[in-house]
Amino acid sequence: MRYRFGNCELAPSSHELIVDGKPRPVEPQVFDLLHLLVRKSEQLVTYDELLAEIWNGRIVSDSAISARLSAARAAIGDDGARQEFIKTVARRGVRFVGSVETVGEVPKPDHSRSEKTEADHQRVKFCNSRDGTRIAYATTGSGQALVKAGHWLTHLDYDWRSPIWRPFLNELNRHMRVTRYDQRGNGLSDWNVEDFSLESFVEDLEAVVDAAGLERFALYGTSQGAAIAIAYACRHPHRVSHLILHGGYQKGRLVRTSASERAEGEAILTLIRYGWGRPGSPFIKAFSSMFIPDGTRQEIGSLAELQKLTTSPENAVRLREAVDRFDVSGLLRQVTCPTLVLHSRDDGVHPMDQGRKLAAGIGGAEFVMLESANHVILQHEPAWSVLFDTMMRFVGSTKDRT
Repeated sequence: MRYRFGNCELAPSSHELIVDGKPRPVEPQVFDLLHLLVRKSEQLVTYDELLAEIWNGRIVSDSAISARLSAARAAIGDDGARQEFIKTVARRGVRFVGSVETVGEVPKPDHSRSEKTEADHQRVKFCNSRDGTRIAYATTGSGQALVKAGHWLTHLDYDWRSPIWRPFLNELNRHMRVTRYDQRGNGLSDWNVEDFSLESFVEDLEAVVDAAGLERFALYGTSQGAAIAIAYACRHPHRVSHLILHGGYQKGRLVRTSASERAEGEAILTLIRYGWGRPGSPFIKAFSSMFIPDGTRQEIGSLAELQKLTTSPENAVRLREAVDRFDVSGLLRQVTCPTLVLHSRDDGVHPMDQGRKLAAGIGGAEFVMLESANHVILQHEPAWSVLFDTMMRFVGSTKDRT
């Protein structure tokens, strides 16, 4: 069901707010607040209900509630003075007073495959990490279970339509039952969080695995997701059947010994602060030249849209700074499951030497170099088939080390 009011439309199944026909990014809590209010249009929603529905019963300050209401109003073109849509009832709660029309939801067309299967659909669900942070996850495809560790710059819904990520997900779904999620501060998961430590990211992965009911699975970690996957595999050796690390690193830029890499890390943070999500900005150009230098115009253009939807500039800086300080070099010898390390020869995000160090540090790990300059392997390059052939061969033929 979709809800229409004024020049806005709310689509709960895809977590989209559409204003004047265009998607408008909002934080997950703000979206949930709008959904609650339009669902109970003209009814009084008490502050106790808000706490129960939006904050899972946690006690939060009045200023936190006011901030979320203000953000919800701003997102739909309302404000506290006019209260055209959201009306405050003093000391009691709030009401949605705008006229709301409910309409059946029309699925978005997908012409990528001629035959529709279960893999063409995803269902987004939510779970809570140990500290209460709400994490969005989805499971698609069929076959052997594979979990994709969370990493910077994902959005479950947009990735499903992205010219970069949808082909990648289609290929994985052909072979495996894939569970993936948006890490904290990112995508459809909670944005308003304080803790961006490696420990908290591992706890997010633990929560998703448990919520999805997975007992044993292959674990795929790309970029900083590799560090999270390594830490999880060390903590839960009997749950990870195979570990696949792609474009990862043992030490983030800000803690490496190379002064040039540390300086590059600081420069990236500066570019993020001033160019996040702005098409044509120096950051977009630098970002695309590092991540997908061989990308098409459409693929590069999608990065700007992904940035706008994925998180705020402030969170982007905090996330980038946090993951650039990850150091799992001391955990490598503790990994006991079969491990495959893949790395692009000319990766501009993390140099191939970092991949070599991962493979050398993990006992018995296999290392495969991909002939590519892209951090994210694209469907139209030769390395694409090498990547998936190697992954499927590894997961399908390697016996568990139990």
